[in-house]
Order: sequence, then C-alpha cells, then structure tokens
Amino acid sequence: MMDFENLMPYAFALIIALPIIVLLRQFVYNYIRLKNKELKLLAVKSNGDVKLQAYERMTLFLDRIKPSNLVVKFDKNLEVHEFIFLLEKSISEEFEYNSSQQLYISKNSWENIVASKNNILQLMRKTYENLNANASLQDFKTVFLMNFVSGGDYISDTIEELRREALLLN
Repeated sequence: MMDFENLMPYAFALIIALPIIVLLRQFVYNYIRLKNKELKLLAVKSNGDVKLQAYERMTLFLDRIKPSNLVVKFDKNLEVHEFIFLLEKSISEEFEYNSSQQLYISKNSWENIVASKNNILQLMRKTYENLNANASLQDFKTVFLMNFVSGGDYISDTIEELRREALLLN
C-alpha cells in the first residue's frame, strides 16, 4: 500500500497546477473569441470598402461616357463612322471590365447604369443616322452634344443616385 506522504508532493503540484491550467484555458478561449470578433469586424469593414470602390468605379465609368468627355477622345482626322466605332468599342470594353461591380451595387442603380450606357450608344447611332452623308466629324460631335443636352442629363442623375447610396455605406 502506498504511503500518503509519498503522494503528497504530487497532490501539492496538482493543487497548484489545476487553477493555473483553468486560468490559462480561460485566457486562450477569450483570446480566440476576441480575435474572431476582430476578424469579423475587419471582414465587414473590407466588404464596405469593396462596395465603396464599386461605387467609385461606376461613377468614373459614367463620367467617362458623358458626351462632353467622349467627343474629345481619339484623333480628329477620323471619319465619323470610325469615330463611332471606336467610341462604341471603348464604352463596351470599359463596361465589360466593370461589370463585376454589379455584385456590390443596388439592383436599381445597376439598371440605371446599364440604361445610361445604352442610351449613350443609341444617341450616338441616332445622331449618325440623322446626319447627312457628307457631314464632318466636328458636325457629328456638335449635334451629338446638342442632342444629349436637349434630352436631359440622365448620366448626372445616375451619378447622383450612386453618390447617395455610397454615403449610406459610411
């Protein structure tokens, strides 16, 4: 039979170690819990940053397709049909590049962005169709700008809507 005195050092070590182990476990548990909260907050913050960047990118896209910015693009020595082709290509490529931003923008705003793009493309085509065959590029640009101004600035309206939604993110 074992003598109690031989077990006394082990019992003493166990009595001292047990509270330390319990406190250490509690500390590690709380540390992990706080780190998880921190990671969740960072994820929410970074998601907000991604959304804000999406609004910024689409605002920039809309600004670039304003007729006042489109008419200064490309060489002045182009034929009207070449100019329109290059504009359509440029708008379509930039839109396709930014199309993933629809994941972060409200459905209504995305529909307005698509409508703005399509309206600009349609306005370019209609302006070209209504010009006489020997009209110059400068004539096209002038009529294009006048048609846009007389039709209302739907691009600025869409940008303003994006601005309001982006402010709600902050």
